[in-house]
Amino acid sequence: MVFEGLADKFQQTFKKLRGKGKLAEADVNEALREVRMALLEADVNFKVVKDFIAKIKEQAIGQEVMGSLTPAQFVIKIVNDELTNLMGGTQSRITVSSRPPTIIMLVGLQGAGKTTTVGKLAHLLKKQSKRPLLVAADIYRPAAIKQLQVLGGQLDIPVFAMEECKDAVLIAQKAIEHALSYTRDTVIIDTAGRLHINEELMEELKSIKKTVKPHEILLVVDAMTGQDAVAVAESFNKDLGLDGVILTKLDGDARGGAALSIKAVTGCPIKFAGMGEKLDALETFHPDRMASRILGMGDVLSLIEKASASIDLEQAKEMEKKFRKDDFNLDDFLEQLQQVRKLGPLDQLLGMLPGMGNLKKLQDVKFDEKELVRIEAMIRSMTKKERRDSSIINGSRRKRIALGSGTRVQDVNKLIKQFIEAKKMMKKFQDMQKGGKKGLGGFKMPFMK
Repeated sequence: MVFEGLADKFQQTFKKLRGKGKLAEADVNEALREVRMALLEADVNFKVVKDFIAKIKEQAIGQEVMGSLTPAQFVIKIVNDELTNLMGGTQSRITVSSRPPTIIMLVGLQGAGKTTTVGKLAHLLKKQSKRPLLVAADIYRPAAIKQLQVLGGQLDIPVFAMEECKDAVLIAQKAIEHALSYTRDTVIIDTAGRLHINEELMEELKSIKKTVKPHEILLVVDAMTGQDAVAVAESFNKDLGLDGVILTKLDGDARGGAALSIKAVTGCPIKFAGMGEKLDALETFHPDRMASRILGMGDVLSLIEKASASIDLEQAKEMEKKFRKDDFNLDDFLEQLQQVRKLGPLDQLLGMLPGMGNLKKLQDVKFDEKELVRIEAMIRSMTKKERRDSSIINGSRRKRIALGSGTRVQDVNKLIKQFIEAKKMMKKFQDMQKGGKKGLGGFKMPFMK
């Protein structure tokens, strides 16, 4: 989970503060010492940590606490604000040209996921009603052109390539002409990378920049490389003048040092974050929301945006009617699970809920995404009649369902039991809503153990 180690330590530190009625200077100093250690362990740049702690200390000691906040809440608010500022303060958007096409040039080292990120960015822009053109200007890496063409085919987005040409500058130039002819309003150029920064690479990138004059030069870096990612960003920014950074593999980076250091060290904002391998797993980077996640306060806005983009509202309304009529069956149950899966990995979703960021430390809560796949297989192995009326599923039917889904009879028994509990819980929840009460009384979803 993103920032998992840092989030754990921050939340432990603030838990100690919450137990105190008033905070003495010694309490604040002790908390800041722990925050400092947590940031250094997360591979945050030393100078960035030093400045960060100094700013918090200046605000936390000797200041009047707002009447609406406890002293502990006051310190947490300061840390939240400074974390937000550290990562850029506000969302940094792509510059859109008033005269299309908008030209975006992606640069970076080999292995950072640049070509895949070109596809992800195109997918994101296409959802925003843009008409992107992908440009295969990496003429050195074997299969780079083919990889981009495959991605373009999956996304139904055209790819401009000149497979026999060994002049990346000419390819970029011709691609702009092609975009103008075919009214593509966004051009995304996939440039060559190297295993390390060298003069030959930079000269080629400078030539492309000089010729096509991109509106955005975005550096793609692997978040899991920590301070190396910051050093790479410094070098590229010095030679090219970056407009922003895309951090890939942020979902696999439990430390988060690169995300917390890049803006402060280079001045370049993080514009997007790769949160998974799928083509829809590129998110706009919101510093305030990320700070909230780190401090265990969740990210409800991003969760709402994911739900709005992924969940069919008409289906949701129909499902609500079924709940009210107590007409919820296993087909509906499967549909609900599929809607949940559309939203992304469960650990990321739960990390967006306030108080759920430290999920792995929660007792009695273990989730298994493979369980969703098994449940789907079992339900699909049932007849239509069985899915509509689970009460007819006797012993022999359970054996057949287990055999057809590659599971055990015990798994089928468990599923049916969970479905019956879910129906009861939904009825109870409806009753509570009618009565103006809140809470689910400890109900667990089927993928939580």
